[in-house]
Order: sequence, then C-alpha cells, then structure tokens
Amino acid sequence: MEKKLRSQQWFGKKGKDGFIYRAWMKNQGIPHDEFEGKPVIGICNTWSELTPCNGHFRELAESIKKGVWEAGGFPLEFPVTSLGETLIKPTAMLYRNLASMDVEESIRANPIDGVVLMCGCDKTTPSLIMGACSVDIPTLVISGGPMMKGRWRGKYIGTSDVWHMAEQYKTGDLSQEEFVEAEACMARTPGHCAVMGTASTMASMVEALGLSLPNNASIPAADSRRKVLAHLSGRRIVDMVREEMYLSKILTREAFENAIIVNAAIGGSTNFVIHLLAIAGRIGVDLKLDDFDALSHDIPLIANIQPSGEHFMEDLYYSGGLPAVIKELESLIRKDALTVNGKTMWENCNAAPCYDRDVVGTLENPFKPQSGMAVVKGNLAINGAVIKPSAATPALMTHRGKAVVFENIEDYHARVDDPNLDIDANSIMVLKNVGPKGYPGMAEVGNMTLPKKLLEQGVTDMVRISDGRMSGTGYGTVVLHVSPEASAGGTLALVQNGDWISLDVPNRSLHLEVSDEELAERRREWESQLRAQPPRGYVNLYIQHVEQAHLGADMDFLKGKSGSVVTRDSH
Repeated sequence: MEKKLRSQQWFGKKGKDGFIYRAWMKNQGIPHDEFEGKPVIGICNTWSELTPCNGHFRELAESIKKGVWEAGGFPLEFPVTSLGETLIKPTAMLYRNLASMDVEESIRANPIDGVVLMCGCDKTTPSLIMGACSVDIPTLVISGGPMMKGRWRGKYIGTSDVWHMAEQYKTGDLSQEEFVEAEACMARTPGHCAVMGTASTMASMVEALGLSLPNNASIPAADSRRKVLAHLSGRRIVDMVREEMYLSKILTREAFENAIIVNAAIGGSTNFVIHLLAIAGRIGVDLKLDDFDALSHDIPLIANIQPSGEHFMEDLYYSGGLPAVIKELESLIRKDALTVNGKTMWENCNAAPCYDRDVVGTLENPFKPQSGMAVVKGNLAINGAVIKPSAATPALMTHRGKAVVFENIEDYHARVDDPNLDIDANSIMVLKNVGPKGYPGMAEVGNMTLPKKLLEQGVTDMVRISDGRMSGTGYGTVVLHVSPEASAGGTLALVQNGDWISLDVPNRSLHLEVSDEELAERRREWESQLRAQPPRGYVNLYIQHVEQAHLGADMDFLKGKSGSVVTRDSH
C-alpha cells in the first residue's frame, strides 16, 4: 500500500482546513489537481544580493523546477537565511546555527515531501544540511558551482591570490590602484571561490557524502551543465520521495568516512572538520575529531588545486571531476555507501575517466605526500586542534619557538606591524579569544598576516596558533580550532610572551613548555573576557549554548533531530 504523502496532511484535507490550505495557494495560478497527491518538493533557496556567490540561484532554481514538473512533482520555492561570507560581520559562522534553525523549522512547518537544498557560499551548505538532518525527509543538494578562474595581467588568479596580494600591498609592492584592478579581474563570473576554499570543499563534501548527483562539486556556475545538473536533480528528488529515501538512509557512518577520506585527498578546507562534526551531531552519527586524523593520516594530496596546489576548480571538472579523484581512492573508500541517485558510491565512480594527470594524480604518484588534514593534541589543545599539512611549510611541521601573544584581534591589529615588536622568523604567533564564544563566532582570522618587517626580510611563513578558523583559500603553517578556546578557559588563555611552544605534526603534538604548577598559578589570576557579552538577542543565546570546536560548534540544544511530524493544524 502506497504511503500517504506528508503534504496531504495539508492539501488532502476536506472542509474548512483543506479550503484554507489550498485557497490562498491558488492565487498563484495553481490548478486544483496539483494538490491531489503529487509529491510536493520544497526548493530551499539561499539566493540573496548580499550573498554574491549565490546571486545566480533564482535562475538555477528554475532548472530544478523543470525537472520536478517533468517527474510529476509539485515544486514550491522558499527562501531561508542566506550567509554571505564576504560581507557578514563579525563572521558568517556566528549565524550558521541560526540559519540551520530557519531551515529546520521551514521544512517541518510546511507541506513538503522532499527538499532540494540550494547551497553555495561557505556556511549555506552546512547550515542547510544541518537543518534538513533535524527533520529527516528525502533531501538532495545542488551546489551553485565555482566561478571561472580570474584573469589579471596575463595570468590566472583566484581567491588564494588575495592573501599573496595583501602581503605585497603591505610591503608596498602592490598599489591600491592595482589592487582595485585585480578585484574586477578575479570575480568575473557567477559562483563561489574558484579554488578549493571552503565553498568548494563543502560542495565536494556533499558529493562525497552521497547527497548530490555526481559532478556536483566542480561544474562551474557559468557552465550550462550546472543547469543540467539542477534539472536532473529536480527529477531525482521526486523519485526519492516515492522511494522513501530519507536523509538518514544516505548519511551513514560509511558516508561520513568517505567524506573525510576524499577531503584529505583534495586538500579541502580545515572548516570541513567543524561542519562535518556538526552535521553528524544532527543526524546521530557518532563522529569524533580523532576520526579525521585516523582516516586521513596516510592519504596523500591527489587533487592539484589551489591553495594546496596550482590549478582551479574548473580544471578539476574538465579533468574528470570529483569522480576521477574518488576512483583513485578505490582501496580506501567505503564502496557500498548509498548515494541519492540510488547507486552506490563505487557504481557512480568506478568508470570515471581522468583527462589530465597534472590535475588529478594517483595514490602511487600524488601531487604531494602530505595528508590534507592532521589533528594535534597536547596541554595547549587538550581536546585537539587542526592543521592542514598540504598547505603548510614542511620545514615548520616540527618547530619549537617563543610565543608572541596577541590577546585578541584588536591587539593583533594594533601591534603586528609595530617595528619594535619582539618577533623573528622562529617565533610562534599566538592569537587568543577568537574562538566560538570569544569572537564570537570563531572568525577566519587564524592565518594572521605576518609582521611587515618580517615580510620585508623575505619571511613567507611562520607557525601561527589560535582558537579561530581560517579561510579555506588560506595557506601556511597554521594551527586552528584550539579547544578548549581561550574564552572558555582553555590553556591557550594562559600563554604569555616568551613561553616556549613545541609543534610536532608528525607525532601529532602541540605542547606549551610551562609547568603544571605555573599554569595553575596563572589560572588563578585569569579573568574571562566574556563578562562583556551582549545582554540580549541571538548572540547572547549563541554564547551561552555554543559547543567547542572539537564538537562542531553547534548549539547544545540543537543536536539531534525532532523529525517531520506536526500533529496540530493552524486553524
């Protein structure tokens, strides 16, 4: 017996309630038979002119609708909170959990049988998936796609070049006029960052989890095949409803392991860790920070994409896309993990061609031997911290140096370029109070620009440690997500100028060379900066309830799911 569609609890009612649920919908010109048992597909759209990476989503949504109509479904588009990484202050990460609440309640409260999540800019992907996980209906993701690589003065440029150009600007090697000229040359088409930044990492995560059709990760936003993928996604979600393929059937432990393995091979963003942990917490999969290190420890860098490599996301697509990378991981991936098209991961990728070995390497002949992710622990990061070896300087992966401490982001900006700052190339830069509670929102400030005087000496990298994050487009020997954070009383809060710190990535160690007795004395004198937290509103709620980075920085009361059942009517 065919299961009654969830939407029929609204549109299938008789009498007054059915009249109300249908009548006002009909003012949009919808024929009555659309309400008579067709699967209602919600198109969850993060389009916003304040989120330029997602600025093409209204057009992309029309392609999804075509597919839904063709498959016999009834598409209904709805907006949710959109998080534009490039504009939102103090950081879009502060509002990821808020957006997830919007998504969760919008799906649950409305007559939706299946949903297509339209994701692009960094936080739109995890927030939408987190919210959908807490409802658990058939769900498929379509990403917006990367922008085409920029062209400036005869060379290709992307977001990772911003950090290089910022250093050149700081030393006077690049003028403000040249900076402005490069702006227009870099972001020249619709789409998110053209490199393996967080947005592309999230799109790759979606595909590796099995939540999208193959090649979702890398088709450029401006390539017509992105619209084709959206069209096919619209068709497929209708069948998923009929097959009762709920999100929890896709997001198994094996799916999460595949995502971690693939992320290591592509040199994905460190932000991947915090978002995947949060998603696992919503769907109910037991995932720990240590799993990321264990699963990616011996995986080399296969995808030669900036910032860890040389090429761009569009080059990955034209070389065979993410399926070409996954095929090279045959001996490592969980082949039987189910994907939204009804096939296993291996069925989707076992015949994937590779057209350019300079972009997609092999396990035997990788682009770099270093893994894409490592987790370090010690008295400075009791719950762990992360570093991206593929984007770091090999010589600094084992390093001992004296701490140069910045108490907060304002202290950093005020002193980093002071000619009298006591710092040299062997020092370790430490930034406190930029974690989940401390910033608040855990901003992407961990890859601190080096002091001007060291840049002028030719120094290009230093060990940097913080409880914050960095952009997936960033690079360097940067230790991030230190947990517990300084504002929560972690050991990071107790570091002083001149303390010796030892980083040993091969042995996964991060140690502050200060005795337990001295640390205890410092702790007695320490005062949290959180006493000045906002007195009201969402930020107050966030600071009270956000969990630490090693748990995904979700809010404690949002973990898990409430399901899709709503028993009471609105009239």
